[in-house]
Amino acid sequence: MPDEPLDPVIHAASRLRVVATLAALAPRDSLAFPRLQKLLDMTAGNLSTHVRRLEEAGYVVVHKTHEGRTPATYLELSPRGRRAFEQYQDQLAALLKGAGS
Repeated sequence: MPDEPLDPVIHAASRLRVVATLAALAPRDSLAFPRLQKLLDMTAGNLSTHVRRLEEAGYVVVHKTHEGRTPATYLELSPRGRRAFEQYQDQLAALLKGAGS
């Protein structure tokens, strides 16, 4: 497994931060876009770009709704995204373990 490349979708620093934050939630739990933006200290445009890439890969599910008349966007890590992140962590751990040998 150490010879396999790390998932390039997750490996980008900003996307890794998004995935790691969403992975900390219980499966099927979601986080409001503005809350994630604040937690990661990212601009809305930058976060949107990375979320779109994660959504295209099937790693993040975006729920758009309304709270009253105000649009609201919620994000959750999909089962596929959760598996990809777990595999990414395993690969990274193996890589780091091999680097210490």
